Amino acid sequence: MKKYDYLVVGAGLYGAVFAQQAKKNGKSVLVIDKRPHIGGNVYTKRIEDIHVHVYGAHIFHTNDQEVWEYVNAFAEFNRFTNSPVANYRGELYSLPFNMYTFNQMWGVVTPQEAEEKILQQKREAGITEPKNLEEQAISLVGKDIYEKLIKGYTEKQWGRPCNELPAFIIQRLPVRFTFDNNYFNAKYQGIPIGGYTKMLENMLDGIEVRLNVDYLDEKEYWDALADKIVYTGAIDRYFDYRLGVLEYRSVRFETEVLDTPNFQGNAAVNYTDAETPYTRIIEHKWFEFGTQPKTVISREYSLEWKLGDEPYYPINNERNAKLYAEYKALADRENQVIFGGRLGEYKYYDMDAVIASSLQLCRREGLR
Repeated sequence: MKKYDYLVVGAGLYGAVFAQQAKKNGKSVLVIDKRPHIGGNVYTKRIEDIHVHVYGAHIFHTNDQEVWEYVNAFAEFNRFTNSPVANYRGELYSLPFNMYTFNQMWGVVTPQEAEEKILQQKREAGITEPKNLEEQAISLVGKDIYEKLIKGYTEKQWGRPCNELPAFIIQRLPVRFTFDNNYFNAKYQGIPIGGYTKMLENMLDGIEVRLNVDYLDEKEYWDALADKIVYTGAIDRYFDYRLGVLEYRSVRFETEVLDTPNFQGNAAVNYTDAETPYTRIIEHKWFEFGTQPKTVISREYSLEWKLGDEPYYPINNERNAKLYAEYKALADRENQVIFGGRLGEYKYYDMDAVIASSLQLCRREGLR
């Protein structure tokens, strides 16, 4: 007899949602994670009474009513609205591209003037079939916005020139001819009061969790404990990279406490020039409208990823798509194991999509 109905490998959002639903439906569940904490990449750590987003800014936003109702059972969300600022060599611009941006860029004051300015630059560029990201961006928003707000940031993010990146990376760019600084077009948005870690603790309440445990180091032992395994780790690592390594971009964070109540006046400031080595600075207290006497900031540096680094963004090119499909075929033949989450599916997931995907798995398992 197995001791557990389910072993969940990974205490991030996908694993925690599944574990919570399984327990709610009377199943026995064990959750393990190789990190020393729960929460995966949404983990928040309390520093100077500020909930610091250790693995980068996570702003919850969704149009999915079911997902919104689900997360609100475990946390109260504040009214935070994501309104990032772009800093280009000391010039500040509103993001996403909107009437404030166009006024700062060109001095225009009406939507008609802004639209004509962009159309004029698109006509001057004369690009009919974009062959790379640079041409795609210019064909969408014109040369000025591309040069100041897209080029440097994107090249730092991907580690290569825009004219060497595929056009499909930018399918569209949000352009608003309104004075609207809300980055997300989502019905629901906010940050859990008390941080994401508290929300995950509430999800995992009453569920056995073991940390600092690497499932693949003792796979046979862990497999023997449960009827089914929900695996949220890297799919290529599960198969010992036998077909090759899936590629990612990684991020390095420089986090420091500053003896000032306000460093930049906004949660996120993107540095869009090529000379600034980091892509953005996050000031964590503004996610929760902080009044603390000090502040905590994190500079983000985009990095080439190598084995052993934390994987963040899948490289969605032809090579990796083909390789993932081959791993997916292997995964489908694993009778006891279900693969899910951003690493298990080699997919960039917003938080609401991770939760929706986990809830869908719960339905397939008869747990919802």
